[in-house]
Amino acid sequence: MSMTKTPEEIEKLRRGGALLSRALKAAVDAVRPGVAVKDVDAAAEKVIRDGGGTPSFLDYRNDPKDTPFPSTVCVSINDEVVHGPGNRDITLKEGDIVGLDIGCWYEGLCTDMAVSVPVGAVDEAATKLMKVTRASLMDAVAAVKPGGLISDVGRAVEKSVAPHGYGVVRALVGHGVGYKVHEAPHVPNFVDPRYPKVKIKEGMVLALEPMITEGDYRVKTASDGWTVVTVDGKRAAHFEVTIAVTKSGVEVLTPMPV
Repeated sequence: MSMTKTPEEIEKLRRGGALLSRALKAAVDAVRPGVAVKDVDAAAEKVIRDGGGTPSFLDYRNDPKDTPFPSTVCVSINDEVVHGPGNRDITLKEGDIVGLDIGCWYEGLCTDMAVSVPVGAVDEAATKLMKVTRASLMDAVAAVKPGGLISDVGRAVEKSVAPHGYGVVRALVGHGVGYKVHEAPHVPNFVDPRYPKVKIKEGMVLALEPMITEGDYRVKTASDGWTVVTVDGKRAAHFEVTIAVTKSGVEVLTPMPV
């Protein structure tokens, strides 16, 4: 499978990314104390389907033997890093921070994006964690150049986060996207010589997604088989955009809704 997309495919991804951004905005707008996680999920799914798209996470399996993912949005709260099922009948509480990760198929291609947002008033530490994580994503986007290396992304994230003493999750990475939910190449948020050197090429479509923790970078999967949580119970934040590599640099195909 090619790691690059044609201009026509990128135009489709641009339209799909705009739809996905609107759906994520609906999820963000639904977040407030006392709201059920499943209602946040429903708000986003309605926008995708009304816009002619299909949720790409709903019924997703890493392997045919796996239990399918049960929702449109991954709703991950506090120490939940990613992949929290959005169909849970639990309510958001004042002071929580919540990661909203979403993807959709549109015109045969898929995009992917995420934000972390406060639930009501949050403490200064939570605000800083989300601010630093978002800034690390923007630094990652700025590091992408045709002819550069995928490892430039991880180097940019590490440099952005290091002064704050946060952990950079290593068990999960960014990825190519478009023909599938997850494609080559892997896009780590850290530098590791064990990863192959991959040159960034014009036409690549990548999902960049730093996942940053307040403490230990290590994570584990909860008993539901999906939710990834920090090993030390400290909070995490997650931001993601889908980008297309162009002659001049990058284009963000999934505009941040907040």
